[in-house]
Amino acid sequence: MFRKMSLALLAGVSCLGFSDSALAIDASPLAEPTVIYANRPAQPAPVRTASAERSQMGGGFIEFLFGDGPAQGGRYQQQPDYQQQPGYGYGGRRGSLPPMDPQQSMRQQQEEALEPAQRPVDPKYNKQVVDYHGKEGVGTIVVDTPNKFLFLVQGDGKALRYGIGVGRPGFTWSGVKTISAKKEWPAWTPPPEMLARRPDLPRHMEGGPQNPLGARAMYLGSTLYRIHGSNEPWTIGTNVSSGCIRMRNEDVIDLYGRVGVGAKVVVI
Repeated sequence: MFRKMSLALLAGVSCLGFSDSALAIDASPLAEPTVIYANRPAQPAPVRTASAERSQMGGGFIEFLFGDGPAQGGRYQQQPDYQQQPGYGYGGRRGSLPPMDPQQSMRQQQEEALEPAQRPVDPKYNKQVVDYHGKEGVGTIVVDTPNKFLFLVQGDGKALRYGIGVGRPGFTWSGVKTISAKKEWPAWTPPPEMLARRPDLPRHMEGGPQNPLGARAMYLGSTLYRIHGSNEPWTIGTNVSSGCIRMRNEDVIDLYGRVGVGAKVVVI
């Protein structure tokens, strides 16, 4: 009987001791979390080992209940320090941009790959009837070099207007000439002055679609200048020639059929 009472008292003391220990653990103040300031270097957190925790809690089932698990060193886990991002210079900014929209990229590639021959001519250079209030008579050709238009006076205050290409800077000219000759699909023999500037040019080229003089040519007096067609229609509206007046092939064919040898040509 005395032995049973001793065992009961011993068990009660053990339970009280366990309760006091649990209260002591719960009543102990929790450690403050580590605070990292932007302009101060972060202080390294103290290293706590699992063995130190186990020595305080006794290990086993108690540590399982009150501890943070065997893989963690304490009740609070320190968050990783903020890693500084790459600089936002040219390279960094380029790397942070989102990828280009596929359709936008495709449009850009198409524009870059567009051949000059596929570029449309400005509609204002299309053949059209316009008002004309100048002093030149019917059948006169008036070449407006600065605005890159050729007018064929029709009478009754009207004229046919065509878009043209004119001489490059240093090759423009003005004056009054007459059409001295007309040729269909003319051959081309570059003059010595042009060969001196462009020795890569052929010495002679028969007429045809690849000939720079195009489908028709109207020669202006005894000069080297002509009103002629072109196999480069995208150059209409530009300063591109060595002094000749160039037209699209369909336009020069139309003009060729409307004027004859001896027609007056005024270049301004």
